[in-house]
Amino acid sequence: MISKEALKRGYNRGNYTVGAPTQPLFAQHVGPVDGEPCFTDDPVSVPETVIEALTAVADRVDTEPAAVREGTRDWWAGTMIAETGGRPATPPAVIAHVSSAEQVQQVIRIAAAATIPVTVSAGRSNVTGAALPVRGGIVLDVCELNRFLGFDEQSQIVEVEPGMFGDLFEQKIQSEYGMTMGHWPSSYAISTVGGWVACRGAGQLSTRYGKIEDMVFGLDVVLPNGELVSVGDSARAAVGPDLLQLFIGSEGTLGVITKIRLKVHRLPDYGRAHAYAFHSFAEGLEACRQIVQQGATPAALRLYDGLESGVQFGLPDTNVLLVADEGTRELVDATMQISARVCAETGTELDGDAIYERWLDTRYLTGKSAEGFTRSAGFVADTLEMIGKWKDLPAIYDEVVAAIAAVPGTLAGSAHQSHAYVDSACLYFSLRGSVEVADRAAWYRAAWDAANEVILRHGATLSHHHGVGLLRSPYMERSLGAGFEVLRAVKSALDPENLLNPGKLGL
Repeated sequence: MISKEALKRGYNRGNYTVGAPTQPLFAQHVGPVDGEPCFTDDPVSVPETVIEALTAVADRVDTEPAAVREGTRDWWAGTMIAETGGRPATPPAVIAHVSSAEQVQQVIRIAAAATIPVTVSAGRSNVTGAALPVRGGIVLDVCELNRFLGFDEQSQIVEVEPGMFGDLFEQKIQSEYGMTMGHWPSSYAISTVGGWVACRGAGQLSTRYGKIEDMVFGLDVVLPNGELVSVGDSARAAVGPDLLQLFIGSEGTLGVITKIRLKVHRLPDYGRAHAYAFHSFAEGLEACRQIVQQGATPAALRLYDGLESGVQFGLPDTNVLLVADEGTRELVDATMQISARVCAETGTELDGDAIYERWLDTRYLTGKSAEGFTRSAGFVADTLEMIGKWKDLPAIYDEVVAAIAAVPGTLAGSAHQSHAYVDSACLYFSLRGSVEVADRAAWYRAAWDAANEVILRHGATLSHHHGVGLLRSPYMERSLGAGFEVLRAVKSALDPENLLNPGKLGL
């Protein structure tokens, strides 16, 4: 059995507190954070009359600059570069803390009447700047909108408020109902259920359980005019376009989620893990393709290139594929039988249990860590995940790694395949550089530009599960083409004053 306790390993790092946001660990500050804000030159200030109105309806309102900065900081590398360079990522703003849907409606109506932007905030684990209030105004903190509301046992549907943190949510449904979401993002313990939905998140066992958009049954959403609507609430429907999916992934630009109804699964009682070594990343990708296209859906199907195989498993001269599954014995055994037959054609079997245990302990060492590199004051690391068709992935892998390496100051680019489907898969790239402190932001943007130029040229999708935020905004119009005007029209129709989370999704 794949232990849920084992999957939690690594989440209790840093200053992690159960059921609360974790503040990123900023080190090597160059100076006091007192310069002009980095990401805007036209912040909207909140008049005293509006602060008084907010105070009358919210649980509390923070106005001190230091408290606002602490209460809006996220895990985006751009935020960290800015603040360790002495410039705040957050412009002047106020934070309104609420604990009910009615309060959300009241805050939205106050903001609409005064034409003040509102940015929804909760766990702030996002890595693209999606919850940074780039125009200032009001930050709507929904962390206290965090109640578990009920469980429909026959339909296997739970209802929960958006501010409930992932660790508390999973503990609740496992211990009291014998259920699991099967949703295990890397930010599991410092992210909220509402954040998962707002940014279309994915967990590490998504090939078995799906992404968050597959798990949402229905939503309650407060629109930019303060009206409360319910969307979804059917497994399948033929009543026009899917309005539920309009709000999933909207990153707070179209409405504020106040209730979520989710499909859950019975806790598994059986699990197995295998591992294989391949001579090349392309060979491993082909094995992954064959596994899913022959009908197998292992919970974890993760292929690591040579660099990451070295960091993760101490096997730098190969490309390691981990195949692990959980569920009913018949399904798991069939899945592993298909996987073993496919991998035997070009791969070499490894000790699956040992590789799986090693993976549980080391899966956070790639990406943003400095593992294997000399860390300097100018060290920068980030991850970039995208999704493309199987036929394009080998070339995308080669070209993105080469493009990152070609940027002056780059230490290394690497990747693993993390989520697989019948038609496509997600490649999760890591990029690391070491430059002069003053050059960090320039290197960071150059590396992202180089990688995304490859992705756009191949017609692949910019993001699989991290979302857009500020980071990917420059690429959105080219990526969506004429479809971008449809997104713009929807935003204009629902939010004509552009008050909800302005500047995100490329809008």
